[in-house]
Amino acid sequence: MKWHFENNRPIYSQILEQIRLGIISGEFSAGSRLPSVRELAAEASVNPNTMQKALSELEQSKIIYSQRTSGRFVTEDQSMIEQIKQEIAETKIKEFIQTMQELGISPDEVLKLIEKTAKEMIS
Repeated sequence: MKWHFENNRPIYSQILEQIRLGIISGEFSAGSRLPSVRELAAEASVNPNTMQKALSELEQSKIIYSQRTSGRFVTEDQSMIEQIKQEIAETKIKEFIQTMQELGISPDEVLKLIEKTAKEMIS
């Protein structure tokens, strides 16, 4: 997994986001074992305590679970993964629309730009 951190936001929250994205994108497939806290922390170049805090929160939200001697695993609940995917998509869309409003672009213009850009990207 490639880790990218921005200086203007807490690392902990960025770790949560990136692991969630890894799960919904299939990088960490349903039911798969996650690397250890130390491995993930080393890979991300963060303090193991920060990684542990993020993983604990993911456990509380039930997107990952622990097996005492085997490590942490991604949930096998596909509906939960799909729900998280939808939530993230809606958040990103709202952020995008907010940015377009700040630029003074109307909803109709936004839709036209999306359609035009999508066609260009597919061609």
